[in-house]
Amino acid sequence: MADEKWSPRPYCNEEFLSFDRLKRAVTSRVLDWAEHIMGEEFPLTPERINELTDAEWKRAKEALRASPGAREAFRKYLEGTVSAKVDSLIKAEKGELGAMGVAEKSL
Repeated sequence: MADEKWSPRPYCNEEFLSFDRLKRAVTSRVLDWAEHIMGEEFPLTPERINELTDAEWKRAKEALRASPGAREAFRKYLEGTVSAKVDSLIKAEKGELGAMGVAEKSL
């Protein structure tokens, strides 16, 4: 098939800054890919368009996962989530921890 030779543009970090940018980037690549294969497959069926879109969406998510910005954003999310969980545990076990010498504020 023609799309086996297709080499789409790589994603850049700026395309992952907002949902709107991500949508435009994926849409643009799907349109380019569709135009590339329309010489052999015209018109494209709705199923084929869905296949192209799903494949490009998967590629975009893989690129996002590999991006430094995603790692940094997830670390911030993780820090907040873990901090909230630890606060909850401290609150639930404050009496026991205090009896073992844990002070309210550090020196």
